[in-house]
Amino acid sequence: MKAEQQNRFSERLLALLDHVEYRRVESGEDMEDVARIRFKAYKMADILPLSGTTLIDDIDFDSHAYVFGIYFEERLISTVRVHHVTPQHRVSSSGSIFGAEINGFLDAGMSLIDPVRLAADPEILKEMPAIPYLTLRVATMASEHFDVDRCLSLVKPQHAAFYKRVFDADTIVSPQKNCGAYKIDLTLLAARVREIRPWLYTRFPFFDSEPFERRMMFGDSLETQHTPLTILPTARLALTTQSRSRSQA
Repeated sequence: MKAEQQNRFSERLLALLDHVEYRRVESGEDMEDVARIRFKAYKMADILPLSGTTLIDDIDFDSHAYVFGIYFEERLISTVRVHHVTPQHRVSSSGSIFGAEINGFLDAGMSLIDPVRLAADPEILKEMPAIPYLTLRVATMASEHFDVDRCLSLVKPQHAAFYKRVFDADTIVSPQKNCGAYKIDLTLLAARVREIRPWLYTRFPFFDSEPFERRMMFGDSLETQHTPLTILPTARLALTTQSRSRSQA
């Protein structure tokens, strides 16, 4: 993508972010909304089965799992579940499928972010193809907040090129057939988040965020909230802060 096209694309994403809210999902009612989005997305993608624990499972409530709803103009458009995986806490969806590779990272002392269950409302996705970027911003924030070594991508093989292009992700497991409960083909990639972060935020400034946004997204203070906390993106503020810092340097 040429520089001029890249700048226009980034500005469009920043403009969309002006209408986005993130909400951490912890209540049963909001989990039902997440299940509906997952159902729509999985049905469109012909991923079966579509009932019972395939839509909401025990791992959604793991102590290191963070489920988010992404709202555009107050309408739920997508969802993602992020796992903070450490050598001491190894629960993750990717680990349940490619355990040897994930344990290899963890046995080496690494920590990981495992973003899974990314699902978008198919009808809105047709009108707003940028939804994956808006949703995966949660993973970039988690990677920085928890200061992990790698961010994983457990995806269909046809989606691998996107993660390589956007996140410079490395292939960890080549495409495998009939993986996991869904019996679909999957591949595993991993991004070297600390190494790519300066480049990523320069190229895609909408992924950036301020520390206080990340604390609201992943901090323990949410445990005291009786209603879901709505979090507004801070990418524009982060971009302004960086520009001011460069001008004062």
